Amino acid sequence: MTEPTQAAGTPVSPVLSVAPVVLPAPGRAVDLHLRVSAPVDGSDLPVILLSHGQGYSNHLSSLNGYAPLAHYWAAHGFVVVQPTHLSSSTLNLPADTPGAPLHWRSRAEDLRFVLDRLDAIEAAVPQLLGRLDRSRVAVAGHSMGGHTASLLLGARLTDPDDGTEVDLADPRIKAGVLLAAPGRGGDALTESIAEGLPFLLTTDFSRMATPTLVVAGDKDDSAHLTNAGPDWHADPYALSPGRKSLLTLFGAEHGLGGISGYDVAETTDENPERVAAVQRLTWAYLRSELYPGDPAWQAARADLTSGPDALGRVDSK
Repeated sequence: MTEPTQAAGTPVSPVLSVAPVVLPAPGRAVDLHLRVSAPVDGSDLPVILLSHGQGYSNHLSSLNGYAPLAHYWAAHGFVVVQPTHLSSSTLNLPADTPGAPLHWRSRAEDLRFVLDRLDAIEAAVPQLLGRLDRSRVAVAGHSMGGHTASLLLGARLTDPDDGTEVDLADPRIKAGVLLAAPGRGGDALTESIAEGLPFLLTTDFSRMATPTLVVAGDKDDSAHLTNAGPDWHADPYALSPGRKSLLTLFGAEHGLGGISGYDVAETTDENPERVAAVQRLTWAYLRSELYPGDPAWQAARADLTSGPDALGRVDSK
C-alpha cells in the first residue's frame, strides 16, 4: 500500500461507504447488518473491525455511529467494517432475547463472523473485489465495544451462566485499539454493575498478548461502572502481557472528545482537537503495527504528546 504523503488530518482518498451490507446469519436473532467504508482507490488494503459502544443515543450504537473514526481511517487507507451488534437499540429486540442486555458473547462472534465472510462482503461491495489484504487485520472498539475487541485480542472471562472459561481470541487479528474500554472486574465494579452485568466480574487480561493501543481519558471516572476511577480504563494495558502502548488523553472523559459521532449530545467533553488526535494516533499506531518499520506511530507521538500543549502522553512496554 502506498505511504500517505498528505498532511495529517487531510484525506488521502475520497471514501466509499456502503450500508447496509447484510450477511445472512442462521441462528442469530437477526441477520448481521454492516457498514463498509473504504478508500475509493488503492489495493492490498488492511482491514479494521470497529465495534460500537452502548451509549444513550439510538443510532450511535449501530453501523451508523463512529463516523469521525471510520471516515478518517478509510480516507487514510483502511477498509473499516462496522457491525450492528444485537445490543443495538436500533434493532428493538425483545428484552428476553438470549444474551440480552449487552450480548457480550455474540458481539465478539459478530466480528469473527465478519472475518469468515470477507468473500461475501467483497461480493456485496464489488468496488472492493480483490482489494483486501487479509493478512493485515486489526480490531478497535469503544467502551463496550472495547470489551468486545479485547476478547478477540486474547482477554478472557468466565461465562456467568455455566462457569466455563471463554476464549474468543482470533489469530487473524494482528493488532488492536481499545478506546475507553472496561477494566478489571471484582471489587473494581460498582455493586449495580456486578449484579446486572456479571460477565464483567471475571475479565482477565493476563493472556491478552496481541499488540494493542489502549486509549484512556484521565477524567473518565465512569462512576456508574467502577469504583476505581479513571485508571480503571488503563487496566487492559497494565494487566496484559506483550507489546502494548497506553495513550492517556489529558482532560478527556468517556467520549474522548466526541469519537462516537459528530456533535452528538452524549459527548460530555466535546473537543475537536482531541478527536483529531485520537484519529491520527490510532491510525498511526495500526499503520506501524501492521507495517513494521513504518514511522507513522513515532511521528504522531512526537507531534501530539510532547511540548507544553501536549494533548496526552504515551507509555509503552
